[in-house]
Amino acid sequence: MNGKNCLVTGGAGYVGSVVAAHLLAAGHTVTVLDDLSTGHRDAVPDGARFVQGRVQDAAHHLDGSYDAVLHFAAFSQVGESVTRPEAYWSNNVGGTLDLLAAMRDADVRTLVFSSTAATYGEPATVPIREDAPTAPTNPYGATKLAVDHMIAGECAAHGLAAVSLRYFNVAGAHGRYGERHAPESHLIPLVLQVALGERETISVYGDDYPTPDGTCVRDYLHVADLAEAHLLALDAARPGEHLVCNLGNGSGFSVREVIETVRKVTGHPVPEAVAPRRAGDPAVLVASAERARERLGWRPRRTSLASIVEDAWGFARRNGPVR
Repeated sequence: MNGKNCLVTGGAGYVGSVVAAHLLAAGHTVTVLDDLSTGHRDAVPDGARFVQGRVQDAAHHLDGSYDAVLHFAAFSQVGESVTRPEAYWSNNVGGTLDLLAAMRDADVRTLVFSSTAATYGEPATVPIREDAPTAPTNPYGATKLAVDHMIAGECAAHGLAAVSLRYFNVAGAHGRYGERHAPESHLIPLVLQVALGERETISVYGDDYPTPDGTCVRDYLHVADLAEAHLLALDAARPGEHLVCNLGNGSGFSVREVIETVRKVTGHPVPEAVAPRRAGDPAVLVASAERARERLGWRPRRTSLASIVEDAWGFARRNGPVR
């Protein structure tokens, strides 16, 4: 794989920073574009050029020297998207529209897009395949689906080579790169906050689901496996094609399995409190990643829940609370 000159939007965030580090390790040249509204300057990998700015301003930074864009810059809090949908439509959809125009003008013809399993909504069947109906249950998922449609049109009309990667639950850490969200909404770092004494209990939203232990089951994917998929997607993108691939382990872990794994890994008690179900929480969300295996040659290698939690625990202890 020849080294490419890549613009990574949102490269100071959790997933973007890990992908940027992998790109550099593979011999690519990386420029990170991030406004630091949710990202962290110290998460930009050594060796990457950093430009502080919004994705809407990509036209000021893109030129014909770039080979590809990897696009992570987006608002991603489901709850916030319900209370501030206008911000999500403006940033996620409007920002990507501006980015696609900048790419067209600069003749940058390869895109890897950070999409999400939230595009599917509540699935009728699991594991979820890419041909499953898309029916997002919140504005965040709807904006990501809208961007997927925009990219498909760009590929058909203008020959863009694009891959959308729909993640399920990303977790773990990669060296000095890990989750630092404020507020935090993801289960594993929330449970680790209990182990660290930063919160008293972990809430279990419903324990009467039709699952083996009554709690929701989710597909957890190590962030380093996720990053490797982006590098493969960069190489697999073909002009005029919009390839959509799910990324997940293909197996699920329940909320209580995650809590128990954190107890074992950390050696700390983790008190839990059962709370009412949250509206729109499906019992089981598990990915079929067959297409990623077939088209990208990708297979997750860090599939143990314990290893995912161990990496996240190491990062959480080193970095402390998010300020």
